[in-house]
This record gives sequence, structure tokens and C-alpha cells, in this order.
Amino acid sequence: MDKLVVHGGSTLRGSINISGSKNASLPILAATLLTGDDCIIRRVPDVSDTNYMIQILSALGADVERSSGTVRISCADIIDEAPYELVRRMRASICVMGPLLARKGRCVVSLPGGCVIGDRPVDLHLRGLEALGAKIEFEGGNITLTAKDGLRGAEIDLRGTHGPTVLGTDNVMMAATLAQGTTIIESAAAEPEVLDLANFLNAMGAKITGAGTRRIVIEGVTSLHGVEHTVIPDRIEAGTFMAAAALAGEGVTLRRVNREHLKAITAAIEQSGHRVDFNEAGDVCTVHRCEGSPQGVEITTAPYPAYPTDMQAQMTALLVTTPGISVIKDTIFPQRFMHCAELKRMGADIKVDNGTAVVRGVTQLSAAPVMASDLRASAALVLAALTAKGSTEISRLYHIDRGYEHIDEKLLMLGANVERVKDR
Repeated sequence: MDKLVVHGGSTLRGSINISGSKNASLPILAATLLTGDDCIIRRVPDVSDTNYMIQILSALGADVERSSGTVRISCADIIDEAPYELVRRMRASICVMGPLLARKGRCVVSLPGGCVIGDRPVDLHLRGLEALGAKIEFEGGNITLTAKDGLRGAEIDLRGTHGPTVLGTDNVMMAATLAQGTTIIESAAAEPEVLDLANFLNAMGAKITGAGTRRIVIEGVTSLHGVEHTVIPDRIEAGTFMAAAALAGEGVTLRRVNREHLKAITAAIEQSGHRVDFNEAGDVCTVHRCEGSPQGVEITTAPYPAYPTDMQAQMTALLVTTPGISVIKDTIFPQRFMHCAELKRMGADIKVDNGTAVVRGVTQLSAAPVMASDLRASAALVLAALTAKGSTEISRLYHIDRGYEHIDEKLLMLGANVERVKDR
């Protein structure tokens, strides 16, 4: 098992390329199950989550080739049961359910695993697929869905307790592409990753309108064909490096970004006193650390286009050494503050209560051995360590490898003093 050692005090300079979106790649990879033709997907990040998804597709019978971020997939001959030993490792594996059901009329998927950040049920996924005509059975930790007579379009409301479900929207949208008639998804997730999936499906021959809004309309078609597609930039990776640049940078430039997808993150960083400059095309940005004294901010996470929960931990890491008081409220995952206990080990002043963290900025953090609890928490610890006094050891690095492509190499390119070592 690897750990990351971060020697604090280095100044970040230079430029890096942002990888393709992990959260867009996973459902797009799953969507290749909808056709027997070859699909080519570019800028798929080399992270463990995409590797697991590729392993799942291979176990289902897909022929997969991967080279330098490009994945070629042929699902000409597939089975309808996803293996437990792979599905349990990653929550997003649940998104094979919709396309398998639509293509095969049956699917068996184990209840998935993933990050421990509170209750993330799949009931909305099942409610949506049931509305399309699927029969659902539970046995031995498996979900079996059958639609002997095919799926039929329906009106479906995917409103959840903490907002729309992204993967649930993906699942229902994929299934509906091959359903008879028209499906209308109300209270749909509007995230850019959902729109990217819809664009991929439309290029395959689907008829989807409204993706990127709260109301998506899908007219079912009889079949889909192969296509080539380039995945959108990872807005959370971009936001993470923007926060790193605000913490410890001196004019850090990020290439392959999308300005529109980063509006809420950019606004939060600028409210704290830092500057973010985009080029005219909006695909390159440079972050300039505050020349004077940065200031605390109030942030509330909410569904896109509001501030993303996946950037809550990283912004917390930025704010622990920002003068004044900051307040961070997470309305999506109120329990998602496990990183705060580890930051406090480094000297942060944070009080967490009922889904809200109150942060009093301290002058400097001190290095300490810390442990990652989930993907974004691990990124927050890396950011905090960049300016901490001494060398911070971050264990359970497999969490960060789930969603950040070669983060240690990118930090090294920017001048950080980091090293990946074996944890004895």
C-alpha cells in the first residue's frame, strides 16, 4: 500500500494539463454496453475507478483495448451479470444496470461499494427503472432486474432528499434510449457530466433533449451504433489544482479546463481574495495567489451549477490557513467532514456540527501523519500539506488514486516536493 510524503514549503509554478473527467468517463464507458459496435473514447483518465469499470466491462464479455488515455470497446457479445468482486469496489459500477437492462432485458448487479461518506442509496435508480417497466428482485446482496417485454417510456421524477441523483439520471437516461416511446425525467441532475453522457448517446443515435437542465426528454430508438468521443475536462481535478495554486502557487496555469463548468469554484476562490484569469476560449486559466491578505468565505454546497460537494474538502484545506472565519455547509453529504479531524491533527481550528464546518484561520499548519478516508478528503490533506511546516505522511493513498490521474507527478511538475513511497 502506497503513501504520499509531502514536504511543505515549496512554491508551485508552471503549468499542467487537466485530465478527462472521471465522473463523465464512468457512465460513458458503461454506455458502450448499449451497442455491439466499436466505440472509441478519448481522454479517459488513468485512475483506479476507470480501471475497475473497464474490468467490469471485460468481465461482462466486452473486448477492451486501452492505450494512452484512449479506450476502444466492443460489446458485441456480453452477459447480463456483473461480478460482485469488482462491483463492490466502486459505487459508480451501478451505472451498468441501465444499459445492461436495456440491451439484454435482464441484469444482475451487486449492491455497490465506494467511499464512506454517508448514505448514498440506489433507490432512486430502481424507482426510475421500475417506472420504465423493470421488475426488481433482491437476493443475497444482488439486484436482479428483468424486462421480458422490453422497456416502455414513462414520466419519472428523480428528486431525492439532498437533490437530484447524478448516477440515477445517467442510469435512467441510458435505459430509456432503447425503450419504446418517450421518457421524461423530471428533477434530473444538470451536471456537465450528465450532458457529456447525453452527447455521447446522441452521437450513438439516441434522441435526447434537455440534458444539462432539470427536465430531460428521451425518445426511444430501436438500436444504437458505435461512435468516437472525447471526454470533457475534470472540473473537480481543475478545482483541486486551483485551490492548490491559491494556497502555495505563484501563477499556476491549468490547460484543458472549461470555464463554464468552473464558475462556482472560481467565484469561491476569488471571494477569498485570489485571482483567476481565463483565456478568451475559456480552456486555459492562471491562478494568482492573493497579494495582500486573503479572507474567509461562506460556502454552501448544492447541485450544479452551485458549489460542488466534491470540492468541499479541498476548499476547507485552503481556508484553514486563510485569516478570519469561514463557514462551509454541505447540503448534499452532511457527514462529509471526516477530513476535518485529520486537518485538526495538523493544527487546524475547525468545529463541525450538523453538516456545517466553522473554520478559524491559523497562521500555519504543522506536519503530522494523517489518513485519507475518501477520495476528496485525501486531496484536501495533500493541499494542506503543501504549506505545512515539515513533512506530512498521507496514508491510504488508494483513495486519491481513485480519481486523480498521477497527482504526485503533476505536483512535481509544478515544483512541489512530494514522493510516493511504500507504506510498511
